[in-house]
Amino acid sequence: MKIAFLGPKATFTDIAVREMFPSDEGIPYMTIPDCLDAVMKNEVDACVVPLENALEGSVNITLDYLIHEITLPILAEVTAPIRQHLMVHPQNKDNWKNIETIYSHSHAIAQCHKFLHQNCRGVQRVSVTSTAAAAKHVFDHPAEQAAAIANELAAEEYGLAVVAPDIHDFDFNHTRFIVLAKEASKFSNSPLQMVGNKTSLMITLPADDRSGALHQVLSAFAWRKLNLSKIESRPTKTGLGNYFFIIDVEMAMDQVLIPGAIAELEALGCSVNVLGSYPYYQVKQQKGVK
Repeated sequence: MKIAFLGPKATFTDIAVREMFPSDEGIPYMTIPDCLDAVMKNEVDACVVPLENALEGSVNITLDYLIHEITLPILAEVTAPIRQHLMVHPQNKDNWKNIETIYSHSHAIAQCHKFLHQNCRGVQRVSVTSTAAAAKHVFDHPAEQAAAIANELAAEEYGLAVVAPDIHDFDFNHTRFIVLAKEASKFSNSPLQMVGNKTSLMITLPADDRSGALHQVLSAFAWRKLNLSKIESRPTKTGLGNYFFIIDVEMAMDQVLIPGAIAELEALGCSVNVLGSYPYYQVKQQKGVK
């Protein structure tokens, strides 16, 4: 099976793919929309893209493209620990404190705010498409006084020297990745241990925007004792103040409770789309920096 992921090689998404699909072929794409489009065009069987980080919140491009541009079901989720390291070209290892530019993904830069504020004041920060793209750029430009924020696999892949390990602001730094494909049969069982099941719904409130509408939505789950692990609003892109809600229910789709909640919401005038009902997995802690 061919799996698209946010590339180049050695991104955190690549690590998730290697853990989730160790026997399948991972194919890197330069952007998250490229990964999703590859599935729609049948270039690959499935894709893995980041959905949410514990420090920086949702990856909006993933949500927005999935909601507004394409229709693909979520087939699985995997949560992986994120360890951010500062790395430079080996020839710049001894004078790394004189770096002039730091490259990384915008989320990675934000995850390391405290370290950068304390140790790299005045150093230019440049956002690129991925942490691995940042590492590759630093390796390809040894004459540039530059560093990258990326993972250990990127340091190994691109021959960089880690000069400051674990520079993320908080120890519990994890990212949720989702697996998407046109057909459920494309997803094979993962060697990772399954943690549980969840069902993701997109809910749009009634057009009349009446008082208490959101309360009524939540009540449909509450009285059925359905546990919600996430509720997030996103703009519908139809005007200021117009939002839909992404809700994760901590159970697989059943025959009674979730369908009953959906029927109640639709009776209230809400629009409900099921984004997926799927198992979720956990990757163990990454190895330390060599």
